Amino acid sequence: MTADAPRMMLKISGEALAGERGIGIDDGVIGQVAAQLTRAIKEGARLAAVLGGGNIFRGLSEAAKGMDRVTADQMGMLVTIINGLALRDAMHRQGAEAQLFTAFPVGVLGRPYRRDDAMAAMDNGALAILSGGTGNPFFSTDSAAALRAAELGCRVLLKGTNVDGVYDKDPAEFKDAKRFETLTIDEFLTRRLGVLDLTAATLCCENHIDLRVYNMTEEGIIYRVTSGEACGTLVTS
Repeated sequence: MTADAPRMMLKISGEALAGERGIGIDDGVIGQVAAQLTRAIKEGARLAAVLGGGNIFRGLSEAAKGMDRVTADQMGMLVTIINGLALRDAMHRQGAEAQLFTAFPVGVLGRPYRRDDAMAAMDNGALAILSGGTGNPFFSTDSAAALRAAELGCRVLLKGTNVDGVYDKDPAEFKDAKRFETLTIDEFLTRRLGVLDLTAATLCCENHIDLRVYNMTEEGIIYRVTSGEACGTLVTS
């Protein structure tokens, strides 16, 4: 293990775990994610991961349908623990160590999050899976990833999306959309480019955390970005 390897935070969307079905957890997809993370950790990477829950339940969209927002967000936080359990199991099947930390107590399912415990896991060759969001409603899992990245001293937040980086406008709607190779976090915030919510982007800016946005569907992409390959768009702090 490389003792001075920078700590890195991955934000893995729930939708990515669903694969082509679009709902639930695709065993093949989560197995591929775990295999790439295992390879990176065995080569010295120090990693933590925050998972979304959109493959099963999205609190904000359900609240928009009339559900109480606090209740909807609490349900969404529970879903991220389900996804965390699935990733921990997939890592163990790869022969790798992974520890599940939760933002609030859930009994034997995971360990309550403590900064020092999560840092120790990362530094000792385990994937630290951080679930339950921030433990509070009204905060996205992007914000949770940025918050935990700041707490754990991560130098970069790696966010997988369904496009290959940050564009000046929505590439799905505009054929002339241009992709940025790099831009600053100030430019990102000023342009309101939307790949990361403003709370998360501000946390990255204030804590000097770079953001790399990449396409989750590319083969081997998680291993490549955790190995330092210049994929997608780099947003510098």
